Amino acid sequence: MKLYYAEVFNPRRACAVAKYLEAPVEWMRVDLARGEHKQPPYLVLNPNGKVPVLTDGVLRLWEADAIMVHLAMQAGSALWPSVPAAQVEAMRWLSWNQAHFLRHGGALYFEYVIKPWVGMGEADAAAVAEAGKFFRQFAAVLDTHLAAHEWLVGEQLGVADFAVSTPLGWAKEARLPLDGFEHIARWHRQLQALPAWREPFPAMPAAEAEA
Repeated sequence: MKLYYAEVFNPRRACAVAKYLEAPVEWMRVDLARGEHKQPPYLVLNPNGKVPVLTDGVLRLWEADAIMVHLAMQAGSALWPSVPAAQVEAMRWLSWNQAHFLRHGGALYFEYVIKPWVGMGEADAAAVAEAGKFFRQFAAVLDTHLAAHEWLVGEQLGVADFAVSTPLGWAKEARLPLDGFEHIARWHRQLQALPAWREPFPAMPAAEAEA
C-alpha cells in the first residue's frame, strides 16, 4: 500500500490511523508548494487533485475517512466497529463532522494557517467571526456527548475520534474557540497521549526539509 499525503488538514487523520495501526504503507509525500497534486501522474490517482490518496493493489482510494475505514478493516482493528449498529453510529459522526465541526474548524484553519502560508494576506474578520460562531455551536454538541462518553462510539477509541478531532491538531494555530468545553479538553488530552495522533506525519527527509 502507498499513502500519498502532505502535512495539512485532511491527510492528518488518515496518517494518524496508519501510524496507530502500524499499517504496512509506503509513505509518499506530495509537494503541494510545487503543485505535484495537480500534475497528470497524480491526477490519475485522484482526479480531484487533493490529498490524501491510498493505493492498495488495483484500489485507488481518495477521501481521508474512507482511507481510515479501509485501513482499519484491513487490519481487523476495532477502530472500525464490527457491530452494524456501531458502524451506523460511527457513520453518523463522520457525516456530522464533515457538515459541521470539520467544516467550520477547517475555515478557521484556512484563515489563520493556510492564508499566511500561501501569501494570501491577513485573515478575513467576517469569515473568522462566522466560522467561530458555528464552530462553537457544534462544539457544544460534541462537548455534551463527551460528557457521558469517554470516546465517540462504543466507549473505545475509533475512526470517528480520529476524524472529528482533526481540527484539534491545529487548535492553537487556528485559534479554535474551545474555551469552556471541558469535556472536549479531556478528550483532547486522551488523544494527545497517543503518539500516532500527536505526531501523525512521517519525518520529512532532510533534503526536503531544507528546500
